[in-house]
Amino acid sequence: MPVALHKESRWLALVVLCAGMLMIILDQTIVNVALPSIQTDLGYSPAGLAWVVNAYLIAYAGLLLLSGRLGDLIGRKRVLMTGLAAFTAASLLCGVSVSQEMLIVARFLQGVGGAMVSGLILGMIVTTFPDAKEQARAIGVFSFVAAAGGSIGLLAGGVLTEALNWHWIFFVNLPIGIAALVLSQRLIPSDPGIGLGAGADAIGATLITAALMLGVYAIVGIAEPDRSAEQTAILGTLGVLSLIGFLVRQATAEHALMPLSIFRSRTLSGANLVQILMVAGMFGMFFLGTLYLQRVLGYSAMQIGLAFMPVAVAIGGLSIEISARLTTRFGGRAVLLPSLVSIFVGLLLFARAPVEGQYVLDVLPVMLLIGIGGGLAFPALTTLAMADATPSNAGLVSGVVNTASQVGGALGLAVLATLSSAQTQGLLDQGADPLVALTDGYHLAFKVGAALVLCAIVVAVFVLDSDRGETSSASVEHAGFANERVENAE
Repeated sequence: MPVALHKESRWLALVVLCAGMLMIILDQTIVNVALPSIQTDLGYSPAGLAWVVNAYLIAYAGLLLLSGRLGDLIGRKRVLMTGLAAFTAASLLCGVSVSQEMLIVARFLQGVGGAMVSGLILGMIVTTFPDAKEQARAIGVFSFVAAAGGSIGLLAGGVLTEALNWHWIFFVNLPIGIAALVLSQRLIPSDPGIGLGAGADAIGATLITAALMLGVYAIVGIAEPDRSAEQTAILGTLGVLSLIGFLVRQATAEHALMPLSIFRSRTLSGANLVQILMVAGMFGMFFLGTLYLQRVLGYSAMQIGLAFMPVAVAIGGLSIEISARLTTRFGGRAVLLPSLVSIFVGLLLFARAPVEGQYVLDVLPVMLLIGIGGGLAFPALTTLAMADATPSNAGLVSGVVNTASQVGGALGLAVLATLSSAQTQGLLDQGADPLVALTDGYHLAFKVGAALVLCAIVVAVFVLDSDRGETSSASVEHAGFANERVENAE
């Protein structure tokens, strides 16, 4: 019998999966804190420094969908361990980088490995925990790790950069990656996959990867000073054409990489649209909120990490047990709606934070509202998005969910940062005080973020099906599939 099919071993397997995800999330946030040190050490220009982030993001977002489907076809454990090995090796390469080009290439390789890991984890959780209640708890643990890891990364980045140097923000991945590899081999069961013949669509894979990479490249370059509007338009057009070509290919291919029939589910389609809008709105709070604390209130890197800790605490206190119980009892939609309202109110409050803001009065309430909202919303939304996944397409659906999150984050960052910068520059041109101009720019971004979350609420109300947490047909199918595997093994 595969090891992780034992009830007592499933939770150990979840720990391994979450450790892999923690490594990915930590790396995504820990790098942001160290960017000034990296710029000084390697001599990056402001535009060049952006590629330390963009190189990773383009590879990561571009390969999430393909990685998830590859797991379905050739075996999730095989793809997961390959991704862990690639990410760990690339982290070592990042840590020893001595030139701009070397670090950018290493970051791109990190993105490839990160996509292979995170594109599969949700699918593996769904198939490992077929029982609806256990699945809700497992998704809660995953959501806590994914969300809390961001706050931990901000704090750890400040500590490592100030106490040692920026190289260590990458070296910290090595022990986590090695441990995850060893434990994955022992605790996660091998699965043969459904075979390349069930979806080995090389043309489709090329088109969707090109579409996502070009699309993210176009989005993240919006705020670059040396990127013209024409260049962005060309990249965006090529990305859209690649996406159209992919959709046509999937509708006509004998063995489609991504059967379009999965989007007939209103729950899957609606949940991913809600996720894009919600993440786009929230991402501006984390990124521009960091800049507000640093550039307006004068916080150090370590103080910024501590300032965001209430978000992690609130998410941790809600996502592991409380969110799972509420989702199981009332249904994902019923939990999601008030959670989105909490995030919406938090963003509106942040849009009122003054130049002489005080943490307890002006920042802490925002952190608590968004932490509470995120702690309930992410597990509920993930449960909804994965509700109709089956053992044969769980990796694909997992890739879709993660891709939606990354596209939402990239889109939100590009749009909100551009609007904020334009607002600030306009006020500076009118002779406004620099701190007032900065704060007003951040306020505009937070208001737009709140508007995006409001759109997510509308979609959740009118698109998502109402439910009360009954075991879905997909969960029943998962349970039957798991029981069949147990019986065959025995």
